[in-house]
Amino acid sequence: MQLSYSFIIPVYNRPQEIEELLNSFLQLHTNGLEYEIIIVEDGSSLPAKKIVEKYQNKLPLSYYYKANSGPGDSRNFGMKNAKGNYFIVLDSDVLLPENYLKNVHHHLTLHYVDCFGGADAAHHSFTSVQKAINFAMTSFLTTGGIRGNKKSVEDFKPRSFNMGISKKAFLKTKGYSSLKVGEDLDLSIRIENQGFKINFIPNAFVYHKRRSTWADFYRQISKFGMGRPILSYYYPHTNSFFFWFPSLFLIGFIFAILFSFAQIYIFMKLYILYFLLIFVFSSFQNKSIKVGIKSIFATAIQFLGYGTGYLKSYYRIILKRENPKTAFPDLFFE
Repeated sequence: MQLSYSFIIPVYNRPQEIEELLNSFLQLHTNGLEYEIIIVEDGSSLPAKKIVEKYQNKLPLSYYYKANSGPGDSRNFGMKNAKGNYFIVLDSDVLLPENYLKNVHHHLTLHYVDCFGGADAAHHSFTSVQKAINFAMTSFLTTGGIRGNKKSVEDFKPRSFNMGISKKAFLKTKGYSSLKVGEDLDLSIRIENQGFKINFIPNAFVYHKRRSTWADFYRQISKFGMGRPILSYYYPHTNSFFFWFPSLFLIGFIFAILFSFAQIYIFMKLYILYFLLIFVFSSFQNKSIKVGIKSIFATAIQFLGYGTGYLKSYYRIILKRENPKTAFPDLFFE
């Protein structure tokens, strides 16, 4: 099968991000591969249309403006209007390395799958906060990233900041659901349930800006935590004790403080040692003590946001057996 690619990129009030992303497309090594870029404006009050027009004669671009219905539905809209037979879904806050498409095509040519995911990394131009958040979200010392062992790669579920899906798989699953959080995991699960194979392509990474402030990061990660029990409610076979780790980490920290009042410091020392490891590994990886210090904050926010969000959602969805749409209507699009 001759593969032709359609990049699907939803955007909401982030024209500057679209300009940076499209600029990275100009550096992309395509090796003559057929591809197109579809920008779907999701009812933005700050549209990226003028930005897109600047690149219209430089890149194979299509631009659509639609009423706001969320990134999942916007991705579905883009895939329905795509000309390619393989869709690559990106978030607007990523940058593409120059070999991205070449690496994807090489892998699919040798090991074809109907869905793939890639990793993310921090670009040298990112702020220290963005680099710290990237470390917290991808390091083996936290809950993020591919752990590098066989089982983790086999269990890998693509995320829609960097995700590929064949037209065949899209038509079979009908694409993304109405979930606001975890919609990419939901789609990955349904793709697997339909018998399609999913793979992780290590060298198909993108530079992912993620959130630029601590408050934005906390809100985002808290919603991630709330979304996980909802997925377990819909797909019980996907549940795992590992999802409890941030909540148990948070509860353990509270007990470590209480034990310290009783002059039992061993547990607090273990937490201090852990955060020292975060500092050392991040400082070395990012070649910056400043990023290392901020990685401690990023990791703490990650555990706090995800852990509290997970506990709140688990109580209402799993223990009380409330319907997710009734319990958390803000996490769904109508």
